[in-house]
Amino acid sequence: MRRETSSICRPPTRRELFFDRAFRVGTLLFAWLTILLVVFIVYQIAATAAPAIRSQGTAFFTGLEWNAGQNKFGIGAAIWGTLYSSFLGVAIGTLFGLAVAIFLTEDFLPVTVCLILKNTIALLAAIPSVVYGLWGIFVVIPTLRPVAGWLHQTLGWIPLFSTPLSGPGLLPAALVLAIMVLPTISAISRDALEAVPTKLREAAYGLGATRWEVILKVVLPTASRGIYGAILLAFGRALGETMALAMLIGNANVLSWSLFSPATTLAALIANQFPEASVVERSALLYAALVLLVITLSVNVLGTLILMRSGTQSGGR
Repeated sequence: MRRETSSICRPPTRRELFFDRAFRVGTLLFAWLTILLVVFIVYQIAATAAPAIRSQGTAFFTGLEWNAGQNKFGIGAAIWGTLYSSFLGVAIGTLFGLAVAIFLTEDFLPVTVCLILKNTIALLAAIPSVVYGLWGIFVVIPTLRPVAGWLHQTLGWIPLFSTPLSGPGLLPAALVLAIMVLPTISAISRDALEAVPTKLREAAYGLGATRWEVILKVVLPTASRGIYGAILLAFGRALGETMALAMLIGNANVLSWSLFSPATTLAALIANQFPEASVVERSALLYAALVLLVITLSVNVLGTLILMRSGTQSGGR
């Protein structure tokens, strides 16, 4: 017993201290290299976009025309389409993702069913974006077309249904985007709900609250900060989605509230125009890429900060 105790309680050797310090220095170095890499990427994009920044100025954000032949570049419609489609997709994804998280954490389903559902949703994140796009073209759009036609005929006076769905549009893109962000929202929301102390649930039940009163008035408000972070991170992913939206949104520089109207996004604009772009147009496209990068980085940083603050508070409890 003395030998085992002495071997366990002995001070670290020089070799162990060396590897520990080397590991600490290595992790710190890689962390700073990651930050420097992000700064370098932003610098390179900004340097290439500098001619367009000087020539287009702030009018670049409000212009609705993209005509390389006349050197007219504007991303107003692309910004609108990016924000509108992402907001719709994340809103739909939040409804289903939060419902899934509640059912997985509040013992509504058997353990086997929860495991199957959890793994199935996680697998959605592994499906390539182009597969989602093809599925949207051959399944989602034909399925929505009769419903969209009926809504346009009966409720066409409402701006949301003012145009018919002739093909790709905002609603098909938003529905597919909702499925793509579903794993992010459900996974992080599930962690936030599981972090709610059991004593809070037991106290609410002890006061006579029903199951849904506990969920709606105790569990969800307590986990709200983590849920908000999940929504923001999903929104950041939706903003940068490229291939599926390029195939489903219609790629038209149009400003419209209609769910059935074609539109475009910043990522889709860059992907469609970059292969055949001239030097001038390439600079404008990188200007658009810089705008998209700033938006997505801001949203992701905000979501991460909310999650970190939520984790700190739950750990303090």
